[in-house]
Amino acid sequence: MPTHHPTEEATPEGQLIFDENLAEQFEARYRTRDIVRRRELVYQALDTQPGEAILDVGCGPGFFLAELLGQVGATGSLVGVDSSPQMLAAAARRCASSRNITLHKADATSLPLARAEVDRALSVQVLEYVPDVVAALAELYRVVRPGGRVLIWDIDWSTLSWHSDDPARMAQVLQAWDEHLVHPCLPRTLAAALRSGGFADVHTVGHTFVTTRLDPDSFAATVCEFITHFVAGRCGLTEADVAAWMAEQRQLDERGEFFFACIQFCFTARRP
Repeated sequence: MPTHHPTEEATPEGQLIFDENLAEQFEARYRTRDIVRRRELVYQALDTQPGEAILDVGCGPGFFLAELLGQVGATGSLVGVDSSPQMLAAAARRCASSRNITLHKADATSLPLARAEVDRALSVQVLEYVPDVVAALAELYRVVRPGGRVLIWDIDWSTLSWHSDDPARMAQVLQAWDEHLVHPCLPRTLAAALRSGGFADVHTVGHTFVTTRLDPDSFAATVCEFITHFVAGRCGLTEADVAAWMAEQRQLDERGEFFFACIQFCFTARRP
């Protein structure tokens, strides 16, 4: 989820637009406690080794690239791919002093890499936005070397458990929020898709992000911010409805009654 701050404009599919505003929001949100925790979980599962070549599909503002640099060392290399020029510009600023990081503007379904070019590839909260997941997995299979590892992290948004004194309005808000991406429940089918795509040793781990406070460092606060900018005008919601929903969440927090939980899924697989 964004790994993303929506604008008033929407894509033809109604998704978020990854523009300059979004890039600025990412700069702030990638430093929050829960997103830092997520990166640490990704690094543990990716198990990068010195000297390896790593690909980040949907690299965003380049936090993974900059931090993985320390793991691959001077003999390793990193490639970041993103379809957003604004995200790539942020990544270029973050990685400006690193000679072994290369950035490309491209889609997940058309990676500008040769066959078997990288040792490992990661894609964190990206495939849920990609219409053709099968094609994206085929590209990952193509560019990863035999024996290499792939890591995909996405959210099943139906796992949200979110308290409200107005359940009907909450359901309406979450229904509208589902329009921000193509596959709200992608993890349900992703393991099978990886196996069908030729990958072996497919493993799935679910990580719960839960908070009982509307803490600015929490994943809940990130989702609240994105929702308030996205859902007005969808599923019959007015700006006043969204403002009232957000005001209620703040009131619940003040009364010690706030509750938010969701499950984010980490998939790892090996190319035989």
